[in-house]
Amino acid sequence: MKTLKIGNLCASVPIIQGGMGVGISLSGLASAVACEGGIGVISSAGLGAIYRNYSADYREASIRGLKEELRKAREATRGIVGVNVMVAMSNFADMVRTAIAEKADIIFSGAGLPLNLPSFLTEGARTRLAPIVSSARAAGLLCRKWFSEYGYVPDAIVVEGPKAGGHLGYKREQLDDEHYSLERLVPEVVAEVSKFGEAHDRHIPVIAGGGIYTGEDIYRIMALGAEGVQLGTRFVTTEECDADPAFKQSYIDARPEDIEIIESPVGMPGRAIRSSFLDRVKEGLKRPKACPFDCIKTCDVTHSPYCIMLALYNAFKGKLQNGYAFCGANAWRAEKIQSVRELIASLKSEYDDFAARYEGLSLREKLFGGR
Repeated sequence: MKTLKIGNLCASVPIIQGGMGVGISLSGLASAVACEGGIGVISSAGLGAIYRNYSADYREASIRGLKEELRKAREATRGIVGVNVMVAMSNFADMVRTAIAEKADIIFSGAGLPLNLPSFLTEGARTRLAPIVSSARAAGLLCRKWFSEYGYVPDAIVVEGPKAGGHLGYKREQLDDEHYSLERLVPEVVAEVSKFGEAHDRHIPVIAGGGIYTGEDIYRIMALGAEGVQLGTRFVTTEECDADPAFKQSYIDARPEDIEIIESPVGMPGRAIRSSFLDRVKEGLKRPKACPFDCIKTCDVTHSPYCIMLALYNAFKGKLQNGYAFCGANAWRAEKIQSVRELIASLKSEYDDFAARYEGLSLREKLFGGR
């Protein structure tokens, strides 16, 4: 595999572990990925719930939690550790400022366009910034906004396709539309970003995520111009994943028909594993009485069928009867729990094996295989 360079950061393995909240990717998983040469990512979503013993104030607990998770990750690895901060979070600014102050290597930010992200950088800050987008248009808009407002060029751009897990930046009808497939999006985003980068004498690597599962998948998407990949689902079924074993087992037990698109209380479609909790929601048996966290800007408790923070926190703790697991489209393919080291070694082996056979394939096979 090729190395991935983002500014002065150099990952020997071009794999970014996607940020997964609530609590699924904390310091344990992030540091393990970083130790293997990839980029580990701590999710800042829901830290106020996880660290609520430190403070009854959700925002204060979130700040304390992010500081603690970054400290633990730094104790465990000298590799690259980043933070994922969703634009939709009510404490977006707190989490960005904390990540920068604590010298996180890179911030990944999506679930909305992080148009003001560079405004939080302080003098001498070393943290790199990588927005997450779902189209070339969004990538171009963000690049121009950052440069015109802040004189800042994105250090990398992540494009997430519709097969990703969790909240999705697409309309429901776009999820199965081939015009929005990751294979279609990557060349478009690369072209847009390359044009902007050349105009400002900067190289901006594009990272692709959403539905990438094997080493062959990695090779194919990088052949389209991506310089790295973002994987979330694959890292859930690892020993180091911070979720409860029951959460991981739900992936192994899942069948293709169990992966469903839900309407999240935050106003976006999401991909999750069917559960008894979601079945009860469909039957209208859930209704929150109050908002305990005020965690998402777009969540209205008067119209929400349930508290998403509590549902995801319960799932993280293994209480799936009172929550559900977000997942990518390929979660049903999980077969076993393995270490991060074993997973990355197998991905590298699959990548190398396919690369050795690649030259003998036709152009269509190179791009699409037998699909």
